[in-house]
Amino acid sequence: MSTAMPAIESDIKDISLAPQGKRRIDWSEREMPVLRMIRERFQTEQPLKGVRLVACAHITTETANLARALQAGGADSLLIASNPLSTQDDVAASLVADYGIPVFAMKGETTDTYRRHVQTALDFAPDIIIDDGKARAGQEDCRQHRRNNYRHSSLRGDAQGGRTHLPVDRG
Repeated sequence: MSTAMPAIESDIKDISLAPQGKRRIDWSEREMPVLRMIRERFQTEQPLKGVRLVACAHITTETANLARALQAGGADSLLIASNPLSTQDDVAASLVADYGIPVFAMKGETTDTYRRHVQTALDFAPDIIIDDGKARAGQEDCRQHRRNNYRHSSLRGDAQGGRTHLPVDRG
């Protein structure tokens, strides 16, 4: 386990929190046997190989295990916080230091920081966006921001707050 500053780009509170985050992620994995089985299957099958994926979600131990499963499936992922009050800084640090997953989130981040993180996520040019919706009252969610300010022709689909949006081929 490394606590040195990783080579990947990220914006987190404190990388030295990674060991505590790793212990918590490992503990929560034991409580998520189905996701662990999916991760193991994805490791072999690589169904997401080559897919660029952004998740705008609560950065918690549960989300960390989802991110690990997506990574095992071959996805090139990036995470941003949907809610600065739920971000677990130790988990964010572990995702960066121990799993090499770029995270742009910190507990208590300002609205300006949140908007910068959304833009970073969109600049990542994702094929898929997972967005748990408008966690900040009155704020655009990542998907709406993309629609209003950004067009990425390779976007295959997105999921938001229980809804899935896939492009319809009318040709």
